[in-house]
Amino acid sequence: MRAAHTRLDPHPLIDDPWGDRIVPAAVRESLRADDDYLLASPAYVNVITRTRFAEDALQAAVAHGVRQYVLIGAGFDSFALRRPAFASALDIFEIDHPATQSLKTAQIARCGISLPASVHFIAADLSRRSVAETLSDSPFRSDQTAFFSWLGVTMYLTREANYATLRSIAACSHPGSELAFTYVYAGMLNSTSKEFLELAQAVASIGEPFLFGFDPNTMAAELRSCGLTLVEDLDNAQVTARYARSDLNRGGPSRFSHMALARVGIK
Repeated sequence: MRAAHTRLDPHPLIDDPWGDRIVPAAVRESLRADDDYLLASPAYVNVITRTRFAEDALQAAVAHGVRQYVLIGAGFDSFALRRPAFASALDIFEIDHPATQSLKTAQIARCGISLPASVHFIAADLSRRSVAETLSDSPFRSDQTAFFSWLGVTMYLTREANYATLRSIAACSHPGSELAFTYVYAGMLNSTSKEFLELAQAVASIGEPFLFGFDPNTMAAELRSCGLTLVEDLDNAQVTARYARSDLNRGGPSRFSHMALARVGIK
């Protein structure tokens, strides 16, 4: 979706051509056969805008001295390959399941790309090991501020796993560190809308059903109990207004997705 957006949108919100190179060929060709399907998916707007939201917040953090970027559940995110100018001095830590990460690194190697030593791939099953434990075996500096992104993951985890991850991030991070994450509005999990049911059925069909959603009315207090302060929480209408791109909603507005920014330890 990110690559299709970069290729096809006359005014792209992000510049991310790498999906056309690092996604395995068989998958890439089957999906590129129908770009219209990708752009009309109810998930499309969220995939594009969450990348822009997180990287805008990261850029602001870098301007304030942050030099560590941790991607939790990095998947096929291509930030380390794109590496915008503002990120030149960043240490990048990609945490993901070993099976996914090994496939990604193999695809990068097939492209003939050599990444700098400041990019760290950390294979971990986060259902068995916490973020803090995982980072403890890496060059990550817990005595320095960091920026974390956790995109497109929370809805597939249990309530317990979500809060354990939030507490772990706060525990291993220097005060002032930040976390950008996405979530599904809890009230939509029982929705009967066609848009939501189609998306829920699609993700369930590949073995990743929606399990949990946050309630925007209580999330700030719940984050505080984990050691985090809510800085920003945007629904789809607010995201659309921020980027002035209502035309992205070809598949209809995504009423159930939110993007949030939280800060560790201090307001």
